[in-house]
Amino acid sequence: MLKKRELQDAPALYDLMKHPEVFPFVRHKAYSSDEFYFLTKQTIEAEENGELISRTIMDEYHQPIGTINLFDIEDRKGFLATWIGQPYFGKGYNKPAKDAFFDELFFRQGIEAIFIKIRKTNTRSLKAILKLPFVSLGNVLYPETFEKINVASLDEPIYELFVITREQYMIHTELEVVSNEGEAVV
Repeated sequence: MLKKRELQDAPALYDLMKHPEVFPFVRHKAYSSDEFYFLTKQTIEAEENGELISRTIMDEYHQPIGTINLFDIEDRKGFLATWIGQPYFGKGYNKPAKDAFFDELFFRQGIEAIFIKIRKTNTRSLKAILKLPFVSLGNVLYPETFEKINVASLDEPIYELFVITREQYMIHTELEVVSNEGEAVV
């Protein structure tokens, strides 16, 4: 489902990223396949330097269909950015990709919190984030981070801030295991 970013996937990912329903919501935009290739190379190097964590989302045929990343890692906290190509919308790839990535971040990489900033106009992402039972509204819990992501907005904040902590995620995964074993969950 996930693999480390590789240059060989850049052409397929670029074709998916440039779709008008995807492109406006991609954090690092590329306006040509050469530029996307260069950004992918920079992403791989940044991960080697410990600046971010980036994975390619794969379909069941091992074809690249999107990316999932943790950017701006500071004090074991970072910002999540995910995109999936338009032909794969609504086909059930988002949740398993996030589950695999969160497992890696919290259990193998030692991340303590994942921030998710979503434009108030991005209804698809707002609906998706609200489906996660272990997410909290970060606007109140991390007011300094909320202000930081909205510093450029003059009148009203343009982003909502959500957060997933390691503790929230661990509690949820433990409850899921208990529930799957057929025991009552209180």
